[in-house]
Amino acid sequence: MREAAIVSQPNPLQRIPGVAIVLVLLIALFGAIAPGFLSVANLSNVLVQSTILTMLALPMTLIIMTEGLDLSMGAVLTLTSLCVAIVSLATKSMLLGLGAGLLVGTAFGFANGWLVAIVGIPPFVATLGTLGMAQGLSLIISDGQSVVGIPHSVRDIYSATLLGVPVPIVMALVTYAAFHGLLYHTRFGTYIFALGGNREALRYAGLSPNRLLIAVYAIGGAMAGIAGLLMTARMNSGHPTAGLGLEFDAIAAVAVGGTSFERGNGWLLGTLLGVLSVGVLRNGLNLISLPSSVQVASVGVLVIVALFLDGLRSRA
Repeated sequence: MREAAIVSQPNPLQRIPGVAIVLVLLIALFGAIAPGFLSVANLSNVLVQSTILTMLALPMTLIIMTEGLDLSMGAVLTLTSLCVAIVSLATKSMLLGLGAGLLVGTAFGFANGWLVAIVGIPPFVATLGTLGMAQGLSLIISDGQSVVGIPHSVRDIYSATLLGVPVPIVMALVTYAAFHGLLYHTRFGTYIFALGGNREALRYAGLSPNRLLIAVYAIGGAMAGIAGLLMTARMNSGHPTAGLGLEFDAIAAVAVGGTSFERGNGWLLGTLLGVLSVGVLRNGLNLISLPSSVQVASVGVLVIVALFLDGLRSRA
């Protein structure tokens, strides 16, 4: 029996998620071939640049855990960024700009949840439709032009520090802590796991899966509103195409991080590692001067490699 117990113990390396292995390999690779990659300034830059993606990938994790998907998140981020820019420019108030972004983002998130939960439209189709709506509204309210001249209260957020730590990183850490507490230490988090794993149990408990699903999508929209503030500060303007394509990076980070697209199985720390992997990959490719088209393809390869490593580890 003792020998059987010893034999059955897994190799400690098998417990290491594929995303962690990929992240270490990426850092080693670019540290060797990209000049200045391992400098403190560049690594800090990677962290700061990953903050907006973090704010999208964390709620995307919850959405995917419900066996859903939000393809509109990048377009909604663009729209909320424009709202932040326009309202803060008109009122000279960062808080009013943030409020406008939150309102618009939450409204789109609520609409996504309503279309999926109440109307019964598949998430891919529903959010593809709202993606087009958000993108069209962005072009309409901006007339296809950048919104410039935003106040210093907005511009300074991206470059400000708090106790020596860049404010965007502080915001990302607070966001992660909030989502970690929500998912793992509240009843609502338990319900999210059940939405993807056992909705019938929620109905037997007297809960409404539809309302919970709408709430999850609304959280995603609200986070796009907060991320819109950072996007506006980062670009020093509002631009009608600023966030397009970021939904792909967010989905990639979640997939690389090990969250399953079925059965309500998700891991927020894995998502965070996935975000860092995407950030390191894009930064390293920039340093060696590869075009953006290659970067997009490389993110797809990253997803495949990480899932392949996880599959090998599981079979082992």
